[in-house]
Amino acid sequence: MNHNLLLSEIQSFIRSYEGELSDLAFKGSPFEDVTVQELMQQVDGFRRTKKKLPLWHKTRGIYYPPKLNLEQSSSEATGKYKAGLVGGKSLLDITGGFGVDSFYFSDSFEEVIYVEQHKNLYNIVTHNFRCLGKETIHSLNDDGLTLLNGKSYDVIYADPGRRDKTNGKVFMLSQCEPNVLLHLDQILTHCDKFLLKTSPMLDISRGILELKFVHQVHVVAIENEVKELLWILQNKPSEKIVIRTINMKGASNQHFDFEYVKSSPINFGAPQNFLYEPNAAIMKSGGYLHISEQFGLWKLHVNSHLFTGNDLIEFPGRRFLINQVFPYQKSILKDRVFKRQAHVSTRNFPLSVRELRSRWKIGDGGERYLFFTLDKDDKKIVLDCSRKI
Repeated sequence: MNHNLLLSEIQSFIRSYEGELSDLAFKGSPFEDVTVQELMQQVDGFRRTKKKLPLWHKTRGIYYPPKLNLEQSSSEATGKYKAGLVGGKSLLDITGGFGVDSFYFSDSFEEVIYVEQHKNLYNIVTHNFRCLGKETIHSLNDDGLTLLNGKSYDVIYADPGRRDKTNGKVFMLSQCEPNVLLHLDQILTHCDKFLLKTSPMLDISRGILELKFVHQVHVVAIENEVKELLWILQNKPSEKIVIRTINMKGASNQHFDFEYVKSSPINFGAPQNFLYEPNAAIMKSGGYLHISEQFGLWKLHVNSHLFTGNDLIEFPGRRFLINQVFPYQKSILKDRVFKRQAHVSTRNFPLSVRELRSRWKIGDGGERYLFFTLDKDDKKIVLDCSRKI
């Protein structure tokens, strides 16, 4: 950590530089005692946090870590969400990282212990906590697992690193560092609840099988992109596992919860008045298996994950008015689709969006939404729709 980067003149440069980083690299650092690599890291970090971490972005004196640490860091939105899931007297964050989660956990706990084993990152985060007015967080430069000896906590939190020794991305629990599967019994012995953050790539069924004592799984999406999976474990088996999904969309959130079971009754039917497309969090969670039962909708095909109904209802996803349905036939598409403008989606269809646009010369955009899919009888159909907010 180079404290010269905190000087007022250099901070102003970091916050005001609008050029390309490649240009900065070519010109070199205009400041003594600050390398161009250090300066580029700060400019890049300042830019990256504008949307993901606006509080950090607007706070003067924040010191940014390497890009990889920012990439794995929680956003403000997901950090606040996690802090709303747990609370109590004490929380131990055994994989501290950039400290965003510890920052927000401190609003829900009397004591938060942030542990980071990499000295430089630890120094950066403790400095940032001071800038952000969070000096009450107890910070330690150590291996978080060593703090499990002799003391218990209300909650232990972990966000294992998802890079291997060659810096490649990994997502299986056994590939991450630390491997929580090897330490699970020890962790659960020293807390009432264990909150684990994993990659959204991890299969939920496999995670439930490997982690054994899962009580809840939270699938967190922002603007229909799944960002993280959160697992709440306790040192006792659960009679039921609850899957909770949230899709954060601007000022509103879409929620859908269900009990984890292998399957749920599904009704299949022909397209009705309205089309319903579940959001990304529901798709990741497997919640589409429960949509038909909970919302009284029909599914178009076993593999399409599109639903239909006669009435317009509140729904955690996108809603469309079905204007017409027609078979995927050359003569019909030439008349209704060829050289027209529309948003195009495919679900369980043999051709990709790119292939369909090329074949039928469909321009992008407009008020029209075309869904190419299969009906319950495996026949290729096109749903011509308009969006309902």
